[in-house]
This record gives sequence, C-alpha cells and structure tokens, in this order.
Amino acid sequence: MTEVRRKPNPVQVKQNRKDGVEYLTFPLLEATGLVRHLFSTRLGGVSEGIFSSMNLSYSRGDKKEAVDENYRRIAKVLGGEVSDMVCSDQTHTTNVRMVNRKDCGKGIIIPKDYTDVDGLITNVPGIILATFYADCVPLFFIDTKERAIGLSHSGWRGTVGRMGQHTIEAMTKEFGTRAENVVAAIGPSICQECYEVSSDVAEVFYQEFSGSEQGKEILYDKGNGKYQLNLWKANQIVLQEAGVRPENIQVTDICTCCNPQYLFSHRASQGRRGNLGAFLGLLPEKQET
Repeated sequence: MTEVRRKPNPVQVKQNRKDGVEYLTFPLLEATGLVRHLFSTRLGGVSEGIFSSMNLSYSRGDKKEAVDENYRRIAKVLGGEVSDMVCSDQTHTTNVRMVNRKDCGKGIIIPKDYTDVDGLITNVPGIILATFYADCVPLFFIDTKERAIGLSHSGWRGTVGRMGQHTIEAMTKEFGTRAENVVAAIGPSICQECYEVSSDVAEVFYQEFSGSEQGKEILYDKGNGKYQLNLWKANQIVLQEAGVRPENIQVTDICTCCNPQYLFSHRASQGRRGNLGAFLGLLPEKQET
C-alpha cells in the first residue's frame, strides 16, 4: 500500500486496493453494514500528465474516454455500474437535492438537469451518490434507523454556511432523520497547517463560531492578517451542534495538500490537477453485512 503522511488521530482512514485501484474508506461507515463507500486517490486510473491517473473531472481538460474509464473502474470497485451514479453540480452553495432512480447516470452518461447542488441525499438502495474534491471537505452521512444517506461538498463557504447542518435538515424533511441516529465522516481534505486564509475569511469564521466551546481551535493567528483555518474541526463542530453524537463522527487523518502525489490538491498543484471523488451508496437489504 502507498505510504501517506497522516495526522495524529485515534482512528485511521483505511487504505484499500482492488483491481489496481487504490482508495480510502472509513471504518465507522463500514461498521454500519448499510452502505458501500469510498474516497478516491490519484492511483489506479488511466489519465495522464497532470491528471494522472484517477481523474474524475470532465471539465479540467482531460480526455473524455480516460475519465469514462476511470468512472468504470470506480464503479467496479463499488460493485455497481456507472449508470447507478448521480453527480453533484458544485458551486460552493449549501443546496441539497434529493435524488431517485430517474437521476441515475446524471453528470456522467447523461447531462444534469439541475445546477448549484453541493449536497445529495437519497433513501433508494442501489443509487451511488458522487461529489468531487481537490482540498475541500467531503461529508458522509448515514441515517442508521431510517436507512437514508447523504453526501455533501463543504469548502470554506459551505463550512461557514453549515453545510453539514443543512444536509441533516434535508434528510429530516425527506426521511424523518433524527441527528442522534446519524453516523458521519469528515473526509480527506486540506489540513489546518496547509490552509492559510486572509483576515476577511477568518472574520466570518470568528463570527459564526464565536459561541462555540471549541471555536478557538478553528483559527490560528499567524500575524500580518494571515490565519491557519481548521476545516476539519469546524465541520465537526457543525455536526455536533446539529445533534450528531461525538462518537458517531469520524474525522480524517489524511490531508490532500500534504500528499499531492497521492491525492489531488488545488493548493499544492497551483490549480494544475484533476478531481477526486467521494462515493456513497445504500445497499439493498439482502446485501447488508
């Protein structure tokens, strides 16, 4: 297995390899027995150059046939088909869309008929939700009682806008989800040591999280109007304040920017990169483990 730099963390994100594809999973999500999921790495695809090799973006200049093959390989690892996948349309919003079988294939084999969607939810087994990353934070949700799932993209705008809370609220509205029954994971993304922001970004986080007991852990003041922002901790606070039990939240120990040969990072590559993908699907009852 490829050696990666990790942060101190009680539970490690699990590295896996299947059919030449290397990917990451969360033990807490696996333990539910309700879902198939993964977070992709750069390894195991067919893309070349700056997209090498498991690029999952059609919009950054890669060859379509290469991206098509990359999706096919991811689907095979998940035990599904590309036609089972539904893609987000990320524009750093907190908009969440409920999807069903008629949405399958959108964003890959058929065009999306929606825009400005950074979160996806469903309670339909067999659908594989897909969202995309190169430093921003993937958020995975499993409602273990109502058998529903959510997958959301949370950059700094989504985080300060409490995307995690919005996703749980959407699941509550559609499926009757109660936050105490949610198991969640905060996926591989940029760590605090790598993520420098300016004072205008820091100010909105200070305002949003000033009342939080753990809020002081979110920002480190470097001086000269520069701050180090902890998106992992901010999203953890959002989930806990939304009612998710602390023991039901697993936080990544792998940073995208610390591992630019293993994971695509916008900051590390100065924008010359492909996209990683987060995938989450509810298993049919007969397949539960």
